[in-house]
Amino acid sequence: MSSSILDGMAGIVGAKNVIVDPDAMVPYLREWRDLFRGKAQAIVRPGSTAEVAALVKLAAETGTTLVPQGGNTGLVGGQIPVADGREIILSLQRLDKVRAVDVEGDTMIVEAGVTLQRAQDAAEAAGRLFPLSLASEGSCTIGGNLSTNAGGTAVLAYGNARELCMGLEVVLADGRIWNGLKQLRKDNTGYDLKNLFIGAEGTLGIITAAVLKLFPLPAARATAFLAVPGPEEALALLNAAKAGAGGTLTTFELMPRIGLDFVLRHASGTRDPLSEPSPWYVLMEVSAQSAAGLDEAVETFLGEALENGLVTDAALASSLNQRADFWKLREMLSEVQTYEGGSIKHDVSVPLHATPEFLARAIATVEQMVPGCRPIPFGHLGDGNIHFNVSQPVGSDKAAFLARWEEMNHAVHAIVSEMHGSISAEHGIGRLKRYLLPGVKDPVELDLMRTLKATLDPKGILNPGAVL
Repeated sequence: MSSSILDGMAGIVGAKNVIVDPDAMVPYLREWRDLFRGKAQAIVRPGSTAEVAALVKLAAETGTTLVPQGGNTGLVGGQIPVADGREIILSLQRLDKVRAVDVEGDTMIVEAGVTLQRAQDAAEAAGRLFPLSLASEGSCTIGGNLSTNAGGTAVLAYGNARELCMGLEVVLADGRIWNGLKQLRKDNTGYDLKNLFIGAEGTLGIITAAVLKLFPLPAARATAFLAVPGPEEALALLNAAKAGAGGTLTTFELMPRIGLDFVLRHASGTRDPLSEPSPWYVLMEVSAQSAAGLDEAVETFLGEALENGLVTDAALASSLNQRADFWKLREMLSEVQTYEGGSIKHDVSVPLHATPEFLARAIATVEQMVPGCRPIPFGHLGDGNIHFNVSQPVGSDKAAFLARWEEMNHAVHAIVSEMHGSISAEHGIGRLKRYLLPGVKDPVELDLMRTLKATLDPKGILNPGAVL
């Protein structure tokens, strides 16, 4: 790359915000699981939408390729540049302003680099709830959440990131700024352009700010950790809880005993909430706008579930600390798998009714494929999204196990396809799953995606190699 290009970028953002020192670049070039490592010419850190626009305009004029990056918490490599080092990483972390909170309109305008936790806190300070919730919320950013259409643990009640966004500000591939920061719940004036950029992983434009939906803060929450005999009973419990748990069912997370064992073994400060082990567990949370009677209603519901055999044991959080303890058991499930050796990941969804069948078939398939492997399927049963992870057999060779990643993915994804599901429920496509799209997308749909990419980014400068 010509040094004049970096000089030009330094002139836009300031020399201190153009990082070329190899050691200082490392945190931007590796994702936390160490599955993807990249190279880049530089890390450039704009501090405003105008600076992003100027940088993109310069990139378009010089044919410089850019990889937008938020908190670098993505799980499919879409935020990591390819290994040949031609790209520049455009870090949006300095775009960190909460521009406005409209309590009466239940909206909030935030910039792309605002962390999810900070957005939640800003909403709560105004007496409102921003319900998107992920384990990485302390470091992931709103721009990244929207670019991957993040899901999380509250999709059941509030929807994923797409449903929580009302408008966007986007820098296009030629450097123009589209100001779509509308705070309107009804706007029927043509194409809904924001949905082109949500979930596009920075390949069609760079999100710099968003209008987010807010909700009333719940007056009360009831959180229960439940032992269930199996996924069939968990699904029946879910359907019963939607109507009869005494409030709005906001969370319904499924996890296997082996996953809980991993957390108890490796996460400090955790303990088993129940006296006897169970093959499966559910973390359930119900919210209400009135505190009166919620715990009693949930207790009555759980009593009926115990009588009907849907639940074999239950613990209802009696304090905020106990609620946090329950949540820690769920939130640590991904992290602790690293201590058990290699783990082959799947982020899939199937129609809700098919979830028990999918789990039974997928578990049997991988256990036959790799005897002794340890399936750890967990996740958002309420919306049919299962993180079907498989840990290596105890004492086996990690590299040899991970070498079967594509083979195992193919087998699991074949079951998902038979059930008309998705091979990417909430993590996106990135670089990890790009090669899988031709096998699962309708050819016309894939052609439309390529047409959109060619139209909005004709020079191919935005996140090349991701998604398509």
